[in-house]
Amino acid sequence: MPLPKITTPTYELELPSTGKKIKYRPFLVKEEKILILALESENVKQITTSIKSILKECIQSRVKIDTLPIFDIEYLFLNVRGKSVSEALELVVTCPDDSKTTVPVKVYIDEIGVVKNPDHSNDIKLDDKLTLRMKYPSLDEFIKNNFDFNSRDEGALEQSFEIIASCIDQVYNEEESWAASDCTKKELLEWVETLNTNQFKLIESFFSSMPKLSHTIKVKNPNTKVESDVTLEGLSSFFA
Repeated sequence: MPLPKITTPTYELELPSTGKKIKYRPFLVKEEKILILALESENVKQITTSIKSILKECIQSRVKIDTLPIFDIEYLFLNVRGKSVSEALELVVTCPDDSKTTVPVKVYIDEIGVVKNPDHSNDIKLDDKLTLRMKYPSLDEFIKNNFDFNSRDEGALEQSFEIIASCIDQVYNEEESWAASDCTKKELLEWVETLNTNQFKLIESFFSSMPKLSHTIKVKNPNTKVESDVTLEGLSSFFA
């Protein structure tokens, strides 16, 4: 006689970028095993493949994982993992008042959200005529930012140029527009290199002000008795 089937619970959350409600389920043991093995391998391609396949399996609503903004991916991954492993994260945080004392803290996943800057815009006015429209980093950039063990400190400038080029949607003026999808990667990189310093800073501001996974906690230094606010940003902060 076959063993009985185990019912897997289904949960619902809103995508921060659109507010669209999607349904998802936790990791299964076989899927978590695949993820653990991929992370242990420190192979970015293997990690990318495993996260893509796991999220596609766990998300039960119609949504294109590859095109979601990076902050949607981080929020999804955090919540799927939370329902799979634990609703609380055990972290060690450095007290900002002396920058050396560390304290353990517990953070509950349902308290972590995506913070949006009201002044943030996808359209960047480069000069009196041209406007650059940006799109958010994708799943592949999410993997590089959080799980690339080899290139975090190597070729940082080159990597930033590649991220900017990959996030260009279009350039337009009042008469016409130029779509990034019609250009090669080389053409986009060369175009980025023609920007002046002020224009480049505007693009950097786009990335620094974009919506991000964020949570502020209070920590008390046991040595100085000083209580401080510590803000954790980005998925990697919650698994440090």
